[in-house]
Amino acid sequence: MMVLGPRHARSWLFTPADRPERYPRGDRPGADAVVLDLEDAVAPGRKALARDHLTRRNACDLPVWVRINDRASDHWRDDLDAVADLPALAGVMLPKAERPEHIAATAALLPPGTPVVALVETSLGIENAFAIACETATFALAFGVADFGRETGMGDAPEAWAYPRTRLVIASRAAGLRGPIDGPALRLDDLTAVRAEADGSRAGGFTGKLCVHPAQIAPVNAAYGPAPERIAWARRVLEQAAHSDGAAVRVDGEMIDRPRLEHARDLLEFAALMEA
Repeated sequence: MMVLGPRHARSWLFTPADRPERYPRGDRPGADAVVLDLEDAVAPGRKALARDHLTRRNACDLPVWVRINDRASDHWRDDLDAVADLPALAGVMLPKAERPEHIAATAALLPPGTPVVALVETSLGIENAFAIACETATFALAFGVADFGRETGMGDAPEAWAYPRTRLVIASRAAGLRGPIDGPALRLDDLTAVRAEADGSRAGGFTGKLCVHPAQIAPVNAAYGPAPERIAWARRVLEQAAHSDGAAVRVDGEMIDRPRLEHARDLLEFAALMEA
């Protein structure tokens, strides 16, 4: 299984930080990004134990992200103290990010340059999405669908979710970030549904998805990776464009202008990363 770096990571697997036997190892394939979780996956009475496991971790051959507790939590500062010196810290995920100040305050207690994924889970966070995305330390936005759905009372109708999803996509791109990371599929017994949900998310502009079980990694990676037929299309586009002297070309009955040409180049760049 090809594992991509954070800029292109498709699957982001939550792993309870109080379960060190589940920590990633270099001798087995895994998600593109592993997120050791100090928040929802850890019971309140086990938070200190989870932090202790993090600081005593010896298998540091793979970089990991850590989801800390939110800025208003009593655990926030203790979490940051625990993760700040981790030698294999790839970055931090901050839940319930609602204002850019939450990102800035978190980054101030981490080594300079540590990237922060802002997990947007509330109406206020959605409304402040662009400001959060523009904060210097913000690496990407992610969508906390479960908490957002609980707060807003939204049902499953796709039209109900169109506004928050589109807002996260546009805010991310307007701020120069990668496309946002979608929330997890909560069904663990239907990987076909996981793939369908990820396909729809990608079509809406998301570039990755949170996972709550290792079985979700393969369908998520497949959904967000370039399909073979799209790679073949991109190669045909570039072959035609190489002989066009800069003019628009026709490929498979489709007029290819500059934006479509750049899209073809992006697809082949992504495919090259997966083959490297």
